[in-house]
Amino acid sequence: MSETLPNIGEMLLATVPMARTLNLEFVEATAERAVVRLPDQSAYHNHVGGPHAGAMFTLGESASGAIVIGAFGDQLSRAVPLAVRAEIDYKKLAMGPVTATAELGRPVAEVVAELDAGRRPEFPVHVAIRRADEAVTAELRIIWTLRPNA
Repeated sequence: MSETLPNIGEMLLATVPMARTLNLEFVEATAERAVVRLPDQSAYHNHVGGPHAGAMFTLGESASGAIVIGAFGDQLSRAVPLAVRAEIDYKKLAMGPVTATAELGRPVAEVVAELDAGRRPEFPVHVAIRRADEAVTAELRIIWTLRPNA
């Protein structure tokens, strides 16, 4: 699927209230990569003045959702994408605006083939969150599934 912004970003902002609450900016969203930015906002700072861990997790999860829609949006009539589990590693202090970049951990065709075979595929999405100097401040691994419609 080659759908890009503004369609995916606008759709997620319209349907995911938390993305609007944090003022997330969907920079890029395709089947190959999603990039989402969290502006520096004092209302979402932690005790050391950077983005709160919960805001960073939401940023990363939102980027993963954007790439899932970019990659599997053409499957939405027959399956619902759902996050199954997630893990985050905080690497360095995040200060200022941060940007999450998400990439799929399995080929789209492989996941769709499992869905075609009547299975409920699971696939990882890898996300790196970087501050403005490009230092990686956090990494996420989110496992998604495509749950077939009943």
